[in-house]
Amino acid sequence: MADVFTNIIFKMKEIGAFNFLFPFMLTSAIFYGILRKSKIFGTDSDRNVAVNGVIALSAAFMVWAFPILRGVDVETQLSTFFMQGMVVILVFMLGLMIAGLVLPEDLPKNLWEKWKNSSTPTTLFLIGLAVAGVIFVASGLVSIFITPEAISAIPSDILTAIVVIFIMIIPLIWIAQPSGQTIK
Repeated sequence: MADVFTNIIFKMKEIGAFNFLFPFMLTSAIFYGILRKSKIFGTDSDRNVAVNGVIALSAAFMVWAFPILRGVDVETQLSTFFMQGMVVILVFMLGLMIAGLVLPEDLPKNLWEKWKNSSTPTTLFLIGLAVAGVIFVASGLVSIFITPEAISAIPSDILTAIVVIFIMIIPLIWIAQPSGQTIK
């Protein structure tokens, strides 16, 4: 017999919670946090909080209306994306915990002193972005936004140029760094 949580999950799937409700709530919370942090509509006040909330809810509805109106089922891709992302985060945290056992206590301070005038933080950020992109493609979320019909509509020479440009971005950033910075 299935446990209580299995029954609850299947009931939520029946009402469409994983296809619209939970992604909508997550998206509206992210939009609201970005609006509060950026303070585009002024400092925190009752009016500002209401404006931020209305805009976040409206933007989240617009974002999640696309898959619903298009008839795309995002349940599987989103659950795969979040599961793969969680595995990457857990592996990274485990690596940090193991490194914390054997490395000195003041390692972050020492690394910051060595790296503050180099391109290493930028390189680490780009590697993190690449890992996120791989998870995005591997989970199947890219198929929601870029359909086979859209790819076939792009001429092959333009598609090749786009791929080459993306491949060349990292070396160009490395070459274009200011001369005062060194890579160690």
